[in-house]
Amino acid sequence: MQLLRSIHILLGLLTSHRALAEIKNFAIDLEPCRMLQLVSQTHLPAFEEYPGLGDSLGIDLQVLKSLQAEWTTTFDWDAEQADLNRYNHYTTTIEGLTIHFIHQKSSDANAIPLILNHGWPGSFMEFLPLIDPLTTASSISNGTSASNRTSTSFHVVVPSLPGFAFSSAPPANWTLNDTARVFNTLMTDVLKYDTYAAHGTDFGSNVAYNLYNNFNESVRAVHLLGIPFLPLSPDEFPKHNITLDADEQFQENLVLGFSSGYNIEQATKPNTIGLALYDNPVGQLAWMGEKYISYPLYSGCEAEIFKGSDPQAGTPPSVLTHNEILREISLYFLTKSFVSSVFTYAQNTDAYGSIFTKAQTDAPMLFSSFKYSGAFWTEKVVSWVGNLVVYNYHGFGGHFPGLDNPPALIDDIRQIGNYWTG
Repeated sequence: MQLLRSIHILLGLLTSHRALAEIKNFAIDLEPCRMLQLVSQTHLPAFEEYPGLGDSLGIDLQVLKSLQAEWTTTFDWDAEQADLNRYNHYTTTIEGLTIHFIHQKSSDANAIPLILNHGWPGSFMEFLPLIDPLTTASSISNGTSASNRTSTSFHVVVPSLPGFAFSSAPPANWTLNDTARVFNTLMTDVLKYDTYAAHGTDFGSNVAYNLYNNFNESVRAVHLLGIPFLPLSPDEFPKHNITLDADEQFQENLVLGFSSGYNIEQATKPNTIGLALYDNPVGQLAWMGEKYISYPLYSGCEAEIFKGSDPQAGTPPSVLTHNEILREISLYFLTKSFVSSVFTYAQNTDAYGSIFTKAQTDAPMLFSSFKYSGAFWTEKVVSWVGNLVVYNYHGFGGHFPGLDNPPALIDDIRQIGNYWTG
């Protein structure tokens, strides 16, 4: 298996040099009719089998019914598709894989190249609220300037991870480290950026950290929402002289009660859940939509139900509405990428290490912690793995802050400009 993987990578490297020069314009053109027929033909139970549970043991039936009804009445894929095509989409071939990406350039000649990396069940679309603000020059509101920059903007690159949306499925033994290598090629060889910054969320944080650590001549700053190391357990905090304040304890309670059933299924039997839901849009909505709606979490410390998504989700400045959820699920279904996306878990069972090691770079690391993320690393812990210069906490926002609290995430990413030396 390892030999086959090495041969695939070698052949890709040998053949991609010629292909890298070819960047193809790309427009999204997906037909929703059959999907909507399947949605309308799906029969859900008339009543809850066990009423009164809400979403404590999975998505609430009434919420799922409401989303199903909206999908076939008020949701308009054609309008959404037209909106998506406002951005500059491209594809290229790297190591034999088709890689889809948005490349939105700033008019500012001094703009910082920036790659935004998504996770599961996200997509490139969770970064759309960030693109226009980040490509527009704006003063940096926080941080101490290390380079006397008064404003900053970015050339924004948003790729689809291999196996997601319009990027082709990778080999079965593909890892996030492989994705990082391909994305570095995208930034340096294809788009010709000598240096750039990286951002990541969910699995995209693993990709961004790998870029930061292993491609440090090119990656000169990173902003993360997570790190590829397991959070500390409660008994480890005192050993490291870490005392949690009230907000941190709340976040820790969310981690302790994280419902990881989907993670176990996708890491061990991705083909089972993948094939079961392959041609079932309402099934995909239940499986993935739940992660946007509630992220059910149980805290044994306080014996009450928490929600991993911010309770203010969907109210300004959040854009995490039912329409956004339906758009995400529609993309997964229409691109037939659900199976390959869940394989990411089985391919990366060792994605989170238990031994904290420092990155091999002095480039600045910035980190944002959102209260309802469902993942939590203290400032001290994050400082163990990189040159941490900024650690921001936000009491509003969940696992998808690009949708749930765009202004905060935009401001935090923009702080890269305070420390950018290129």
